Amino acid sequence: MSKQNNKGAKAPKIKFKFTWIYLALLVVLFVMAFGGDATTSREIKEEKLKTVLLNKDFEKINVVNQEFAEIYIKPAKIKDDTTYSDLKPQGRFGTDKSYNGFYTFAFVNYEDFRAILKTVEDQWIARDTVGVATQLEKQKIIADRRISVESEERKSFFGENGFFLISILVMVIFWIVMIRMMRGGSSSGGGGMGGGIFNVGKSKARLYDKDKDINITFADVAGLEEAKVEVKEIVDFLKSPSKYTNLGGKIPKGALLVGPPGTGKTLLAKAVAGEAKVPFFSLSGSDFVEMFVGVGASRVRDLFENAKKKAPCIVFIDEIDAIGRARGKNLSSGSNDERENTLNQLLTEMDGFGTNAGVIILAATNRVDILDKALLRAGRFDRQIHVDLPDLPERKAIFKVHTAKLKFDEKDVDIEFLSKQTPGFSGADIANVCNEAALIAARKDKKIIEKQDFLDAVDRIIGGLEKKNKIITPKEKKTIAYHEAGHASVSWLLQYANPLVKVTIVPRGQALGAAWYLPEERQITTKAQLLHQMISLLGGRAAEEIVFGEVSTGALNDLERVTKQAYAMVVYYGLDKEIGNLSFYDSSGQSEYGFQKPFSEKTAEKIDAQIRSMVEESYTQAKSLLTENREKLDALATILVEREVIFREDVENIYGKRPWDEEKVDEQQE
Repeated sequence: MSKQNNKGAKAPKIKFKFTWIYLALLVVLFVMAFGGDATTSREIKEEKLKTVLLNKDFEKINVVNQEFAEIYIKPAKIKDDTTYSDLKPQGRFGTDKSYNGFYTFAFVNYEDFRAILKTVEDQWIARDTVGVATQLEKQKIIADRRISVESEERKSFFGENGFFLISILVMVIFWIVMIRMMRGGSSSGGGGMGGGIFNVGKSKARLYDKDKDINITFADVAGLEEAKVEVKEIVDFLKSPSKYTNLGGKIPKGALLVGPPGTGKTLLAKAVAGEAKVPFFSLSGSDFVEMFVGVGASRVRDLFENAKKKAPCIVFIDEIDAIGRARGKNLSSGSNDERENTLNQLLTEMDGFGTNAGVIILAATNRVDILDKALLRAGRFDRQIHVDLPDLPERKAIFKVHTAKLKFDEKDVDIEFLSKQTPGFSGADIANVCNEAALIAARKDKKIIEKQDFLDAVDRIIGGLEKKNKIITPKEKKTIAYHEAGHASVSWLLQYANPLVKVTIVPRGQALGAAWYLPEERQITTKAQLLHQMISLLGGRAAEEIVFGEVSTGALNDLERVTKQAYAMVVYYGLDKEIGNLSFYDSSGQSEYGFQKPFSEKTAEKIDAQIRSMVEESYTQAKSLLTENREKLDALATILVEREVIFREDVENIYGKRPWDEEKVDEQQE
């Protein structure tokens, strides 16, 4: 059996490595740069040069390029005189007959070198003319003692052509590397245009192992109960497909997670990966976007090709609106055309002639209104799972998850109280609150997190960083106090205004003062409730006008919110009698009818008039309420100037209890 196996086995192929080519080229360059003739030279100093010249041990002197001199020593001296043993051949470059050793002497300029030679000549002449009688003999000795010097312009082949050779070498190496990368990219299934060079057409999806890479489960996702029911069905189908296929059912091809930022869409996808125990590909919509033409479509093809090999599996595309935006907009942009090509390829892969059995697409976005309708149809994304902001019970569950690892006083910190203090907070906001509370407690050198630390963290996230060192004049402080007291007073005197929590005139972020309210969580809002909110928003400016006789720029945010709310009441909600039961709201966000304003200029004038009338009427009511309760307004503002922060109890001591709050308590008890 072993003989047959050896006979049938193929001999391993010896792979030729391009590294040897690189090494050979480097050796050639090295030899060209440092290789020369077979002689050995040594650099000498000026003292030894004079000794060699005075003893007449040199054979000739050769000046090269006016930069250095080569002093060639007589071969007999090199052979017999130990003084020149450093010039003896070492056996690498030939025999003594072909060998000429020399010293090199570098000089700054040629005149300095000639001065050294003249010094030696003068010593010769002085020595040899001693005892010479006639002037003619002296002249002859002087002429014989002149040292002859040969000059040479020497050009190195590598020095002349070095840059040219190096340029050619770099180009050769570059093209070798490029060809190898192109072959590697094309052979690995990149596919499509641009699929080879640097693997630019390869998918950037990260594959998570079904056993050890992801440990998040549905138990780690607090709240989102309705959303979890939807995705659990997909997980259950992957685990037990026969349960559904026996009845003729088919697995959903895709599910789209829709919701505001921070609500847990990506976290829910991670939980699906952890629960399903199947291969999970994760990437962002922007991973398909590239400057090269055809790269996005190539990456889509490569992604689904890899996913088919791992089926059954899940592909998660986060922020799919990066490539899923509705087509047909801004066609003059080349980048837009490339994005549309990528979207077309994605649509084909999700539900085209090709089969993608066992590949489920999960995607997340908070801008579903701008997605292409072809992407949202059944057969591609069979279901849309809405992941909304958490309500009170869900916030309580999220707080429990994020406070599990915190060191806090369980008797002092009430999770339900914190849940009530954070309406409209997303899961990410609640996680930030818990982290900020820990940081605030650590900043105060506490060993445990207290209730006030959590409240300070909520204030920090809502209002911004507290700026106690901001310079405010006494007059400005009084104006801000009356402004905030006006908000608090009007909201306390109106039935449908949001209940007050606290008021502060300590600057936070861009605001010089703020009032915290606890909005009632309701699904629908009546016209009376909206009007009362507008009146309370205008209470600050109304208080300024009543007390100081003029208004300031501090009401900018209030006026912006009031204007937008009045516009929504008239144009969107149909709450104005003059305009009637009409809504000009475009829920698709894509201007489907092709116009900017879906109403005439005459209607626009009516809308402007009704909005102005609604705001002015609210402002008049705010002034009326504050005028009737001027003494209480002054008392509240005085306390606010002294303490800088007042709470619900302080307002209650001045204005008394709100009868509407007691009615709500009675209703809850019933």
